[in-house]
Amino acid sequence: MDQRPPFQYHIVLVEPQIPPNTGNIGRLCVAIQGTLHLVGKLGFSIDDHAVRRAGLDYWKHVKLIQHETFEDWLQWHLSNESGAPFYLLSKKATQSIYGIKIPDRAAFVFGKEQLGLPEELLERYEEQAFTIPMFSEKIRSLNLSNAVSIAVYEAIRQQL
Repeated sequence: MDQRPPFQYHIVLVEPQIPPNTGNIGRLCVAIQGTLHLVGKLGFSIDDHAVRRAGLDYWKHVKLIQHETFEDWLQWHLSNESGAPFYLLSKKATQSIYGIKIPDRAAFVFGKEQLGLPEELLERYEEQAFTIPMFSEKIRSLNLSNAVSIAVYEAIRQQL
């Protein structure tokens, strides 16, 4: 029997392009009893073999909600998770995710692998935009599924 965690987190992927990343993130969502939100045009079919392969036999347990646009997701979030903050994660943000107190209910928003989140969103929600520090200029960014894991487990670490 699953143990109810002392937190409730939502992972929001805006236009993900690489099926194995989404599969791995779905598996993470099952592990933490979180919800996976896929927003906008995906770079693959949700039934893609690569998504299911990365999610293994856990994919059938993923709590998955699809939204046409970020605004649709935001409406859903405000209606269903009233009071829960959302955090935009981007290498372009200046505030570190390690410098904030993350509550036990929140959503983490990530952009597509190649481009990240749109500048317009980062500007509109600048106070809610955070980065995971990197200490080398030799890489452009962290892998999406790794970044999701880092952010979510930082939140969980703060709750335990």
